Amino acid sequence: MISSRFVIAFFIAGCCCGASAQADQATVQRIVQHGKNENQVMRHLWHLSKNIGPRLTGSPKLLQACDWTMLRFKEFGLKNVHLDYWGEVPVGFERGERQTGRMVAPYEWDFEFTTPAWSPGTGVKRRGVAILEPTTMAEYEKVKGKLRWAWLISQGGTRQPGSERAQVDALIAKAGIAGRVSASRSDLVVTGGRYSGLDYNNLPKDVRITIRKKDMDRIMYSLQKGKEVKLEFDIQQRFLKGPKPVYNVVAEIPGTERPDEVVIVSGHLDSWDGPGSEGTCDNGTGTMVALEAARILMATGAKPKRTIRFILWTGEEQGLLGSRAYVQNHRDQLDKISAVLVDDGGTNYQGGVTCTAAMEPLIRMALQPAMDAFPEFPMRIQIVERIPRGGGSDHAPFNGVGVPGFFWFETGRANYNYVHHTQHDKFEEAIPEYLVQSSVNTAAAAYILACAETMLPREQPAAAPASGSGR
Repeated sequence: MISSRFVIAFFIAGCCCGASAQADQATVQRIVQHGKNENQVMRHLWHLSKNIGPRLTGSPKLLQACDWTMLRFKEFGLKNVHLDYWGEVPVGFERGERQTGRMVAPYEWDFEFTTPAWSPGTGVKRRGVAILEPTTMAEYEKVKGKLRWAWLISQGGTRQPGSERAQVDALIAKAGIAGRVSASRSDLVVTGGRYSGLDYNNLPKDVRITIRKKDMDRIMYSLQKGKEVKLEFDIQQRFLKGPKPVYNVVAEIPGTERPDEVVIVSGHLDSWDGPGSEGTCDNGTGTMVALEAARILMATGAKPKRTIRFILWTGEEQGLLGSRAYVQNHRDQLDKISAVLVDDGGTNYQGGVTCTAAMEPLIRMALQPAMDAFPEFPMRIQIVERIPRGGGSDHAPFNGVGVPGFFWFETGRANYNYVHHTQHDKFEEAIPEYLVQSSVNTAAAAYILACAETMLPREQPAAAPASGSGR
């Protein structure tokens, strides 16, 4: 006779596993055990960070990273590995090995600094006096004889057309200065830049450098004491004749029963490229988690019923360009996408997702193996009435057209602001145990979603206002 306790336990287990009844539990266990005990995510991340480095959209290093990840996917045994073209950059850009800056008088002090991507470097080592940027004609008259090859210490402010400040700027533009130096708001220097509107035959010529606040404090203290300050910068940067084509990297584990239905696992492979950065935590971590998830699934013989498609986006830092183009270029296939998983928040562990109540049972089943395997890294599921349509990463274009996109909560001890687009985005900031959890969770969740009885339920479009109900 079966005990009532057994019946209750069997009923609970059946309810919990119903959403993922198609997933082979032995395969799930292999995924977890192999991922925990033989994980290679840090090996992938080391190569990407140290051997390739930062990967600006349209740069040779990004193309190198695309080629390398394609090779890894092929070695793991994935299918349909290819580059998915989405656009072009009008002018390429890359930084050279020489990236130094310092104060040489009244004493020596090394700077940490950045310059915008798609902006000129110094070409050769430039040493010159530091002069406060004149903002009035009277100030200009006092320093005009010293401006050639000087470093102007920027004082910010706006320039209205026709104003005295604008007139002073026009005179400075003809004076042959070495460049402008401004201060960061803190001791973090943040890299950005724009390529839109660039013409290789008419490239920008102004050298613009941002140094740490504490570096600028030293300059200003000496200037205020009446001392002559000399700065030296040697910044090697090159524009590359374009246009440069740009691609997303795509690889698949084909589905055995419903190959036209897809679960997407993704992160963005591009990064900013400021001096010091290796593009590790934004977003080498997320893309190498995806790469390792693919390896784990192949190594454990996982046979998903839907296709699991791995996509490493590019152009994310310039406005989600790769993922936006994918949604546009593949709009006739969007109704076959069950879920889009995006890892792009640094080196912390995957701490859960936001979803609707209708999605929650299947999402919980997808996350349960990692919850059980890593109890020290708790995850949460946040229930909302409607998934937000905005967002600063590659899930947003999918959510915008009603495809369920999920941005993993990044939970843990790492301070993302410390590395986000800064000089500190290096391999040494990555936390191995968090990335092991993330890669195991990604592999298990993708497999369970790909094997579920149905695709994830989608939100119904918001109801239109009733006729005559306007204000």
